[in-house]
Order: sequence, then C-alpha cells, then structure tokens
Amino acid sequence: MDTRLSSFKAYDIRGKVPAALDVGLAQALGRALAETLPAKNVVLGRDARLSGSMLAEALTVGLQAAGASVTDLGMCGTEEIYHAAAKYSFDAGVMITGSHNPVDENGFKIVRGGAIPVSGDSGLHEVRDRVAQLLAEDGASCEKPAPTQHRSFRADYVQWLLRASGLTGIERKGRPLKIVADAGNGCAGLALRELAPHLPLDIVALHWEPDGTFPNGVPNPLLPERRASTARAVREANADMGVAWDGDFDRCFLYDGDGNFVEGYYCVGLLAVELLAGHPGAKIVHDPRVYWNTRELVLAAGGRPVMGKTGHAFIKERMRAEDALYGGEMSAHHYFRDFAYCDSGMLPWLLVAALVQRTGRTLADLVAERMAAYPCSGEINLRVPDAKGLMQQLRDAYAGSASHEDHLDGLNLEFEHWRFNVRMSNTEPLLRLNVETRGDKNLLTEKTAELVRRLEQGGAITV
Repeated sequence: MDTRLSSFKAYDIRGKVPAALDVGLAQALGRALAETLPAKNVVLGRDARLSGSMLAEALTVGLQAAGASVTDLGMCGTEEIYHAAAKYSFDAGVMITGSHNPVDENGFKIVRGGAIPVSGDSGLHEVRDRVAQLLAEDGASCEKPAPTQHRSFRADYVQWLLRASGLTGIERKGRPLKIVADAGNGCAGLALRELAPHLPLDIVALHWEPDGTFPNGVPNPLLPERRASTARAVREANADMGVAWDGDFDRCFLYDGDGNFVEGYYCVGLLAVELLAGHPGAKIVHDPRVYWNTRELVLAAGGRPVMGKTGHAFIKERMRAEDALYGGEMSAHHYFRDFAYCDSGMLPWLLVAALVQRTGRTLADLVAERMAAYPCSGEINLRVPDAKGLMQQLRDAYAGSASHEDHLDGLNLEFEHWRFNVRMSNTEPLLRLNVETRGDKNLLTEKTAELVRRLEQGGAITV
C-alpha cells in the first residue's frame, strides 16, 4: 500500500509535506473527489502554510482533469469555505489547511454542497480507495490546469457574522469593550481586517499578518506554551478579554481580563444558555470528553442535551440528524444550525462579547461559578504502545465501581463525584484523557494523577 494513504484520517486528510502529502496525492485527490462525490463545481481555499499554494494547484489540476470547474478563494479560513459551499451553487468545498499542526504538515477538509461534511462514514473511504487506484495506476499525473476562477465571498460572510452576533445593536455605557485579537500569523487577520471596522469594540491587533513560517510559533492555543504572549498582551493593554485562533480560525480561544485562559468546555455551556434563551426546548449537542457542566446548564435553560462523537464531521452529522440549535466541543469547536450546522471560530467570540456588553459582567465573572462547580483536567495527551490494551486495563480497574459506562467514543466511566473519558485520537497516534469532578479540585488532582500513573506504568508517555 502507498504510504501516502496513511494521511486519510477519520474525518479529514492530514500529514507531513511531502512525505504524506505531495503533488501526486493532491492531483489524485482532485480526480477522486470529482469522480466519487461526484463534484463538478468545486470551491477551494488554503491557509497561510507555505505548501498551500503547491497543493492547491495540484488539487486544481486533478479536479479539472476529471471535468470539474474550480473557484479559488485563495488564502482564507475554513469557515469561509463552509459559507461558500452552504450559500452558493457548489457541489463541494475543499480547505487546504494544517490548522494547529506543526509547520511541516498540511491537510484537506472536504464538504459536499450545503457544507455537508465528508468523513469516513460518509464518503471519505471511497475517495481514499479511488486515490489508491490512481496512485497504483500512475494515473494521478494530469495536464496543467485550465484558467481558474478567483473570487471572494468575504464581504458577504462578514455581513452574516454581524447579523448573527447581534453585537452592533447593543449599546454599552462608558468606553467600548477592549479586546486583544491574536491571529497567530494564521488567516484570522484577513477576516478581522474586514470585520473590525463594523464592530463597536476597541480591537487590539496582534500577529494579524499571515505568515506560513509562523515566526511567533504555530497557532495552537491549546498548548500552554503558546498562550503566554496573548495573556501578556491582554494585561498590557488593560483589555476586557482576549481572543486567539488556530491557523484556519475555525476555533477561537478566550482569555479573561486578567489574561487567564478560559477552557473551551466552559464556553460551551455559556453559549448554549445564551442561544437557548431565544430557542427554548432546542437540542444542544456536546462531545463526550467533559459534559457534566454543559448538561446541567442546558437542562436548567429548558434545552435538551445530546451527546455526539468527538470530531467536527461527527458532531455536524449528529446535529443534522437532531436538527440541533448548537453544538460545542471542549476543544473550542462551536457549531451553529444557522451556519449550516458548521463550526465557526468568529461567531463565538462575537456572541460572548455581545453577552458582556449587554450584561455588564466580565468574562471571568460569567464563567467563575461554573469552573468551580465542575473543575476539569484539560486534555492530557499520551503517546502509547498499545492504546486498546491500556484502555482495557483502565476498564478492568475502574468499571466495577462505576455508576455509568459507555463506549460511544472511547471509554467513558462515571462515578458519584468524578468521571473520566479516555479515547484514541482520530487524527494523531495519541491517547487522550479528560477528567472532571463535582466541585472538588483536590479529587480532580488525585484522580488525574492516579490515571496518568496507571497509563505510564503501561508504557504511556505524556506529551
């Protein structure tokens, strides 16, 4: 088997360039998408990574060789592809992005018309099999591309954000809300330049220039070491809050006015309650890693919580099946029914800013009670020799005393005062552990250390 096929994951394609992703694979992918989806009118875009242009051209060659027309948005965010695929007459959309991964990696996120995701359960395996055939037959090589249409729908996308957030209709007494916006040298700065002039906010720009060398580090605010510069900028600017994005800005990460990082978990509950106020009784989809806080808030607000499998394609599919109003993951993916059930990294922080404007409460105040009620470990990643074996060992050790067990996504065990989820990553060779408790930080520390110790005894290495 061609080793490049290992870049096909559960719900997207990603890998190192050029070891896993090269011109040959990209051309074969273009042909395969046109033939198997099928897709005759495709919109594509890319993030700031240096390999993006090469992969975009090769993908275009393959698409056109199979008879598809291509509209290129150039450098943009993933949600701009979703917006285009949902609103305009495209059969498919492809975003070329490495998101938060190391600088030498890249990838492809694929949707059908209507921004419906293509995952392993909904066509990606068939695409992979056709790519394998083309590579084996040396049928991936194609002629140079025909002229490609270059367009931008950003102005329309910005207007949608303004309408959906409701921020421009809220008055604030005193000075405007000051927000540090850290684009991390990814693509968020491109959208922010067009969005910021319409906002009743004092925006402090940080690293807005896209730069695929990522001189300030790869934009991945989930890594503690990548948070310091944003936190420092919030404090130095005496800002009310801070926002940072990953490379393709489909996720945003919030900081309070003291520069403290706010876990995405607590933002899910915050946004769910905010949206349910206008849609009582609606369904809210959450991931299985941490959820006690979300479920309690949703039920109290008259909503119906629904657990979905981790991962953007899986959450979207569950939201469509349930016609859910909103979905949220602790990893800071936030999904909206009014955005074709897709995730947006721009709308969440605008909604939170609108909430702060309207209530006069700080972000820290809005989440403090919930953080105390359900403290969580944050996601702990471990490189393991035998993921299934270690998960079974944990089940053998803990399931006997659990009040609830399920395997929707890995191993989920609940006890009276604490719970944990451990699952294999869909995108990396890692085991991911999450722990939460009912208001007991000492118990959280104890149980997290206990679980990590057991995993390390089985050969796991925390990364």
